[in-house]
Amino acid sequence: MSKRKPHNMRARLERTCRALVVANHAAVVNIDPSGQQVLVNWHNLKQIRVRQVVDAVCDLSHRWTIYLSVMCQKPNGEQYCKSIEVAPQGNYKAEHITDVIETTYRDLRAQANPGHLIASGWIAIPTDTTLDEVQAAKVFAAVGAWNQQKAA
Repeated sequence: MSKRKPHNMRARLERTCRALVVANHAAVVNIDPSGQQVLVNWHNLKQIRVRQVVDAVCDLSHRWTIYLSVMCQKPNGEQYCKSIEVAPQGNYKAEHITDVIETTYRDLRAQANPGHLIASGWIAIPTDTTLDEVQAAKVFAAVGAWNQQKAA
């Protein structure tokens, strides 16, 4: 019978950080054209400012779920969204998921009517979670996607 290694500090730290991310319902939200990017709790819609959670999201590899959306408004004032959810296979660090986001993001923006386009954005959740349209709309509204100023 083989003995298991009694103490692996790196594995222990990773488990603790993943539990911290899941417990805080962390999600990275990016909004264009303002260029605003924030870390929010997608469950209660509050911004996360705790350094340990930010480090856990950025420094560890996660299985990501990315919700991309284009916010549009018709001339009569009716608002609507075109959205898609992507879940890349495998674990990636936050800096390595940009390729998946960029290609899908450009395709989605190209499909939208340029005369109706108000904003576009994405929500990247570092867990294997699906996000429904209602919850995603609440997250985008909480970070101010519908009323924003263009970045200088």
